[in-house]
Amino acid sequence: MGREQWKKIWVGSAGNMVEWFDWFVYASFAVYFADSFFPKGNDTANLMNTMGIFAVGFFMRPVGGWLLGRVGDRKGRKAALTLTVTLMSASAVLIAVAPTYAVAGYGGVAVLLIARMLQGLSVGGEYAASATYLTEASAPGRRGFASSFQYVSMTAGQLLGLGLQIVLQRTMSEDALHSWAWRIPFIIGALGAAIVFYLRRNMLETEVYAQDDSAHSDPARGTLKALWAHKREAFLVIALTMGGTVAYYTYTTYLTKYLSGTAGLAKPTASLVSFCALFVFMCIQPLAGRLSDRIGRRPLLITFAVGSTFLTVPIMTLLRHAGSFWPALGLSLLALLVVTGYTSINACVKAELFPTGIRALGVALPYAIANALFGGTAEYVALWFKNGGIESGYYWYVAGCAAVSLIVYVTMRETRTIDLNRVQRAEQGGAAFPAQSGPQPAKQ
Repeated sequence: MGREQWKKIWVGSAGNMVEWFDWFVYASFAVYFADSFFPKGNDTANLMNTMGIFAVGFFMRPVGGWLLGRVGDRKGRKAALTLTVTLMSASAVLIAVAPTYAVAGYGGVAVLLIARMLQGLSVGGEYAASATYLTEASAPGRRGFASSFQYVSMTAGQLLGLGLQIVLQRTMSEDALHSWAWRIPFIIGALGAAIVFYLRRNMLETEVYAQDDSAHSDPARGTLKALWAHKREAFLVIALTMGGTVAYYTYTTYLTKYLSGTAGLAKPTASLVSFCALFVFMCIQPLAGRLSDRIGRRPLLITFAVGSTFLTVPIMTLLRHAGSFWPALGLSLLALLVVTGYTSINACVKAELFPTGIRALGVALPYAIANALFGGTAEYVALWFKNGGIESGYYWYVAGCAAVSLIVYVTMRETRTIDLNRVQRAEQGGAAFPAQSGPQPAKQ
């Protein structure tokens, strides 16, 4: 992989890291600021309200996927990536200065809601723009490896958030964290987004997009009409995302709350378990991505789905009774190892399903819809089961979602050998699909 390709991956990943730092610190610090925006009372109910606003951000992701996916297909991947980080910076500033319930009543909730809507718009476009950019910027035989850095950067952003949380937990009192110190990560996120904005203003466009002859001449490019011509691929993205996104959010953003609220671990210990597990998870993403370049995407996806379907219930049950750091860490690592089969390659799999002119929108909108329905609601569903006294029902919900995706993985075609620069017309419906070619050696 050449120097210019590494540069593209680095710039794309750095921005993605800041985007997901801002996205995840909302979830990881929610246990501290939930009571700030609602009347004092039921802690679980306040957390559910706060996570309900978190879910609203996910429901804005399809809108962001549509708007920013259109920008990515019509104006370029660079333009879309620059716009996403601008929106994310604005949302971080709003959360950092949002007034509490004691100061403005439900006015603070309104500010929080607007900020989460902006974050939803931003991340709705960020995922697809980043997935498309990283996939197109890599050599044909290394797309799985290159695109795996999307979840490396996403996890790095979350690790920074968790790391900051651990530092604040160990240097500040519980009262300070609940009253004002929870605002610190959002201030840091806004500053980081400003730096990444500068980096993305100077980033290079991908050759695949730059060399596409229809980039400026096709009026249907990046439109819903063009996406409808690929409805089979769009529905495929929704179905293959379903199980992966529920499992991912269960073992990342929800894990800390589960360990502290259900397993009974102290909040600092629960945060440390999540930090260590996510660090290992981040490191193995490129290894799994590179493996997919050799053996294909489907074997990894199927491994994830089988593992998640049959291991979720026992893992979550054992985590509930882990009791201390090491058992909790071991079980968390096992869960995240299973999830790696999905996270390491899902970006390139989705990008490989669509031709250049509709690739950003084709990844963005269906993926955002799936996340709104399943990923964004995962924590809320988990808390709903807990509040209803049947928390174990959530374990079966996660396993069921994985089982649905397993059916899709078994029946879908392999995408590893698809040439991103070639397009063939389907015999039925006039839909355009990327043409397949033989295995391509990695470029050095």
